[in-house]
Amino acid sequence: MSDHELYMRRCFQLALQGKGFVAPNPLVGSVIVHDHKIIGEGYHMKYGEAHAEVNAVKSVADQSLLQASTLYVNLEPCAHHGKTPPCADLIVANKIPRVVIGCVDSFSEVAGKGIAKLRAAGIDVTVGVLEKESRELNARFFTFHEKKRPYVILKWAQSSDGFIDITRQKNQPHSKGIVWITEPTTKTLVHQWRHEEAAIMVGWKTVANDNPNLTCREIVGKNPVRIVIDADLRLDYNAFHLGDRKAKTIVLTAKNVTGDENLQFISPADFSVNSILSKLWQLNLQSVIVEGGRTTLQHFMDSKTWNEARILTGQKKLTDGSTAPNIEGLTTASYYFGNDHVHILKNG
Repeated sequence: MSDHELYMRRCFQLALQGKGFVAPNPLVGSVIVHDHKIIGEGYHMKYGEAHAEVNAVKSVADQSLLQASTLYVNLEPCAHHGKTPPCADLIVANKIPRVVIGCVDSFSEVAGKGIAKLRAAGIDVTVGVLEKESRELNARFFTFHEKKRPYVILKWAQSSDGFIDITRQKNQPHSKGIVWITEPTTKTLVHQWRHEEAAIMVGWKTVANDNPNLTCREIVGKNPVRIVIDADLRLDYNAFHLGDRKAKTIVLTAKNVTGDENLQFISPADFSVNSILSKLWQLNLQSVIVEGGRTTLQHFMDSKTWNEARILTGQKKLTDGSTAPNIEGLTTASYYFGNDHVHILKNG
């Protein structure tokens, strides 16, 4: 492994500490090296606060060493004024002579401008170190800006005999509540996943059957925005947990209904998957976990508009009911969380 790769991987480690706190900004870590020794580190800790390069520069005890150092960062330094000043200007002002970058930032306000500014100042810039890994680290950010839609994660739990729910009686909404398939402790993993994404989505039938909270209450973290697909507005949301205002809820419906700040009713152009995702993009929601039932999950699979599938298989058997989806993708992880099996697929 080259020195460039070694320090870039350290940038990745730092960047991941901001997961769940920086969106819609990207995950960014930065390392400053002088004479083959790390003298400064930093990462973007929270949306609206200082970027990774700022925190790395501030952490250097002897600021005079910056003029003979190399700054590593997994994403191109910004060149525009947003909630914070441009990081490219900070690098130039501190006369850091060398910068090594993982990948170019495709966000239109940056998109090569930061690199151009650094090079115009005479800084030696290397781009593309662990580029594939750098882009994967910020797959949500790149999907959002390049495809104009959120990063989509499909998630479900299935029994050991291949069912995701019991057979429900049509005229008995939420009569049996949630049927737990995985172990109670697995909720901490699922709630951690929720905390790391901008939104969580279900169909109206899941609300009627399960009356879910869709929060990350098992951990310390921020709740995702709760999204419900209910074109005909079949449900009175004040009668369900999603109407509790403990987290923001958006109901996608064709009906014209007045809500409030934490219970909103919004109409997409239509109820195709692409139209729904376009509406979430307009709402600046960078990622979404789809935790709906078989019908909602199947719509996303049929449209091929998904990035990840996270499948939890418990030890419990249901014998009969709604069969689990059959999905194909590239396996990227397979492990056990307690007695529950976790299988993660990527689309392509």
